[in-house]
Amino acid sequence: MMIEETPALPAPVGAGLYNVYTGVQADAADGTVVPTAAQLGLEPPRFCAECGRRMIVQVRPTGWWAKCSRHGQVDSTDLDMRR
Repeated sequence: MMIEETPALPAPVGAGLYNVYTGVQADAADGTVVPTAAQLGLEPPRFCAECGRRMIVQVRPTGWWAKCSRHGQVDSTDLDMRR
């Protein structure tokens, strides 16, 4: 039986160094709360997970896209996260 690997998330949302909703370092133990809309999956990422920079975000009826000036663009259709 062959197990398929799931593709890695693009750097702007998958790096895991920074919280994509708050921009705070992921290992910081300062009690930062993730917004309720983000917890419910209703909010697109606003900060790059790799560098913590604010991303340009466009929300459309069929999904969203977010672009980091350093790490490129990610689209919700690429992640199968349409809302």
